[in-house]
Amino acid sequence: MRRYVMVSGVFFTLLTTVQLVRLLLNWPVNVAGKEIPIWLSGVAALIVGSFAAWAFRVSAAQHSRDAAG
Repeated sequence: MRRYVMVSGVFFTLLTTVQLVRLLLNWPVNVAGKEIPIWLSGVAALIVGSFAAWAFRVSAAQHSRDAAG
């Protein structure tokens, strides 16, 4: 289970990085002909970054629990 949580954390970290790069470089994104606002990448980065932090915290807790007993 710990490996799954670590992989999830890395994946969410990559998604956060992409969202922040889009925000900083003003990359345009169009979905079905509609432009997605740049500020939405900031919101997405906060949400996905929270998921990454959560995954790494869970992984660390599992690691310390495994090491203790």
